[in-house]
Amino acid sequence: MADELFAQLTDTLSSAKTVEELTRPLLSLLELVTELEATYLTRIELEHGIQRILFSCNTKTLTIPEGLAVPWEGTLCKRALDEGKLYTDDVPSCWGDSEAAAALGIRTYVSTPVHLDDGSLFGTLCAASSEQKPLTPKGEQVLRLFASLIALHVQREQLLTQFRELNAALESYSYTDALTGLPNRRAVVAELHRLFAMAERAGQSVLIGFIDLDGFKAINDTHGHEAGDAFLTEVGRRIGAGLRAGDTLGRLGGDEFIIVGMGATPGAEGDDAADALRERVEPLIRGVYRLDSCALDYPGASVGVVSADPGTTTPDDALRAADAAMYVQKKIRRAARA
Repeated sequence: MADELFAQLTDTLSSAKTVEELTRPLLSLLELVTELEATYLTRIELEHGIQRILFSCNTKTLTIPEGLAVPWEGTLCKRALDEGKLYTDDVPSCWGDSEAAAALGIRTYVSTPVHLDDGSLFGTLCAASSEQKPLTPKGEQVLRLFASLIALHVQREQLLTQFRELNAALESYSYTDALTGLPNRRAVVAELHRLFAMAERAGQSVLIGFIDLDGFKAINDTHGHEAGDAFLTEVGRRIGAGLRAGDTLGRLGGDEFIIVGMGATPGAEGDDAADALRERVEPLIRGVYRLDSCALDYPGASVGVVSADPGTTTPDDALRAADAAMYVQKKIRRAARA
């Protein structure tokens, strides 16, 4: 039996990827070794004062239901920990006032804590029976071993979760402009490639708008970089507030912003949509900006928008075309001011 148990344990350890995948086979093995009717793993949520049954293995009359949540105070597990009495074959005599034990019909009970490396109590690994059953030294040894294995796997799962969260945060950081919180060049280019694929399947165009904030250097020189940063942040907020839900606004860096979004059918309809986007964005940027250190009456920016047909152009070529369209508008604005 020892060889068979060792083989099953080795199998479980090598294949389990989650705490559940590890625990369920261990509960079956624990039932086999202790010959008790029910084995189960609990999670103790001290902040909520709750003990919850995570996983259970029930083979006979006694049933410990998964998902059962009970107040931690007064549970058999807490009493056992507090009294240092982790095994009894006469629960009614030891803890006769336990309503849960009486309702479930528990006569024999054994429990060992599942402690993590930082000393915190994760939960308990338990076995129970409605009949009087002895706990052999082998059964006690296996119970403690399985509790240690579960603790190690819990910590491994927690580390993997923390790693994924950190990785997601780093990825988000690498796609975000630090000043405005908008998507940066890298994020917008990735979104543009996604839009091109979608538009090609749908027979639509992609709108790309380049925005250059005319006179921004003078704002920095006159009012300082803090005012310039506040101005950039407010520009981003105003543009974003006036766009469609599906459009993406990003900051390319310096005084340049970019808008990408799905357009209409390529051709005249697409060109009309590009003109409409430019006419919608331009007034969003003009106007009075009340910053901490000053108030600016900003005359506006150069906005160039193109409608790109994904069937005839590439994202890179479309970006260059939008940049060129912006410079055309810049020349028009300069000529108007001359």
